[in-house]
Amino acid sequence: MLLSINNSKFKVKVLVSEKETQKGMMGKKFDKDFNGMLFMMGGDEHCFWMNNCIINLDIIFIKDDIITKIHHNCPPCKDDECRNYCGEGDIVLEVKGGTCKQKGISEGDELVY
Repeated sequence: MLLSINNSKFKVKVLVSEKETQKGMMGKKFDKDFNGMLFMMGGDEHCFWMNNCIINLDIIFIKDDIITKIHHNCPPCKDDECRNYCGEGDIVLEVKGGTCKQKGISEGDELVY
């Protein structure tokens, strides 16, 4: 799926099932096939952690296609005492750490499909 924020394009993998969302970016890197991971969550508040991730990520919470919260450049975690990154949204987009600041993406921006 292709989406954009402020004219920055992202080719995303869409995750819907509980099993997919629990695994997320664990052990994965972005490549030529995708540069974002889109979690279709439903509901309101969610928390993510960086357990067994191998790259820093920006975690973007989106509600009704508007960015409500961004956690910038979240580092990987290798144990069970990982920090939680929480926010309100019905979908969550993960992109390479530093992307939002580099591309001027901020809270209040709109996601376009």
